[in-house]
Amino acid sequence: MNRFPVKVIRSRRKTISLQITPEGQVLLRSPYGVSKEELQRFVDEKRDWLNKNLQKVQQRQQEASHAGSLSLEEIRALADRAKDVIPQRVAHFAPLVGVTYGRITIRNQRTRWGSCSGKGNLNFNCLLMLAPPEVLDYVVVHELCHRKEMNHSPRFWAEVARVLPDYQQRRRWLKEHGGALVQRMEKGFAAQ
Repeated sequence: MNRFPVKVIRSRRKTISLQITPEGQVLLRSPYGVSKEELQRFVDEKRDWLNKNLQKVQQRQQEASHAGSLSLEEIRALADRAKDVIPQRVAHFAPLVGVTYGRITIRNQRTRWGSCSGKGNLNFNCLLMLAPPEVLDYVVVHELCHRKEMNHSPRFWAEVARVLPDYQQRRRWLKEHGGALVQRMEKGFAAQ
């Protein structure tokens, strides 16, 4: 069968897809009614893609294990720095997006890089201070564009692309390296 465990998630969808989580778990999303044999054929067809991307995940995990864990003091210092830097970036990009915003909050989160409330309040992860500046700017623009579109529709992505034509590269960096940043924080909390 497979050399790696595959978790099958069935739902009311129309297509079969594969996803690799930042932790290296393989998720096979499938419509109800698709046979195990058909799912196995799908996985077999994607084996080269899976192997290549699982290797990338393992490399990122190794890089993360070599990077030191963040102490509570370091996380606080990141949050303090973020409180200075992020509002400046929001103020810079808000007119370019053409929106206003409410309160800006800095947090140390494990699952989100940013969020935008219906009232226009913005939340950002202090770990963004460890990312390249262009990645921070992508998250800022992403959240500001939610002031126009509170979804991830084609209109939303068109708005992001209008402000940052290369947003996909920035987004890809976050997908590929963001998990390692979160792991540094989690290892720090585990050591406390």
